[in-house]
Amino acid sequence: MSNTIKDLAAGTAGGIAQVLVGQPFDIVKVRMQTSAKGTYSGMLHCAGGILKNEGPLAFYKGTLTPLLGIGVCVSIQFGVLEYAKRIFTARNLARGEGGEEGKMLGGGQLVIAGVAAGLANGVVSGPVEHIRIRLQTQSNTNPIYKGPFNAMKQIASQYGIAGLFKGQAVTFLREATGYGVYFLAYEKLVQREMTQKGIRRDQINPMNSILYGAAAGYALWAVIYPIDMIKSRMQTDGFTPSTGQKYASARNCVRKVWRTEGIGAFTRGLGPTLIRSPFANGATFLGFEMASRVLYS
Repeated sequence: MSNTIKDLAAGTAGGIAQVLVGQPFDIVKVRMQTSAKGTYSGMLHCAGGILKNEGPLAFYKGTLTPLLGIGVCVSIQFGVLEYAKRIFTARNLARGEGGEEGKMLGGGQLVIAGVAAGLANGVVSGPVEHIRIRLQTQSNTNPIYKGPFNAMKQIASQYGIAGLFKGQAVTFLREATGYGVYFLAYEKLVQREMTQKGIRRDQINPMNSILYGAAAGYALWAVIYPIDMIKSRMQTDGFTPSTGQKYASARNCVRKVWRTEGIGAFTRGLGPTLIRSPFANGATFLGFEMASRVLYS
């Protein structure tokens, strides 16, 4: 089995762990991001409304899409990241940099690897998250879509393939910015422990992988949350003026939200995101690291 296949498989394990842990928090975040101002007084009000009106299974509404899609997304993220790291490691060895094995990558190298991983991931995450958000925000009593595959079929038949990639430009911006920071933070924390303790990567305590993943998750959301809010608005907006389109572009969306709802709209739903982040991202890196240890042993 090639290293790339191993990385993709380990990434899939991390992606599945991320979805199972983070999905309930994600639906609360999306509902708060896309609702009109004043709909919910806070995270608990939103979560309580979902539980009361739609039942506990509503917190996993649209889960099939991310379970399949995010598994692929995280697989791509780690596959591209590790491939880029191997390229930089070989370059470091040739230059006599990065320690004995060339694996101690510099900050710039890690950011570039993270940006590449984010852009590659964005090709899949854009339509996957679009479908998930449509399912999460549709009426429970009179749903437009019967499920993820029905949603994809309806959108593609009415608006073409471009309809599935609605909000794609802002998705690429979010992924490139976020994952450059995300993997920089995680890898630097890993490097720090390896250097201080003189140990290999596979000797790091799994609990620390969770803690470092949690920290990386906070770094990610600190940078991208307003971008993510705009992406959610774009992906729940109508496709045409006749179907209720409010925003002509991402820039137009920023201007309208700022003018009508104020700066607070750009952080609405941040509470469930900050609660979700350490669990979901800790699970992601734990899943990846543990799977990698098994596959590379």
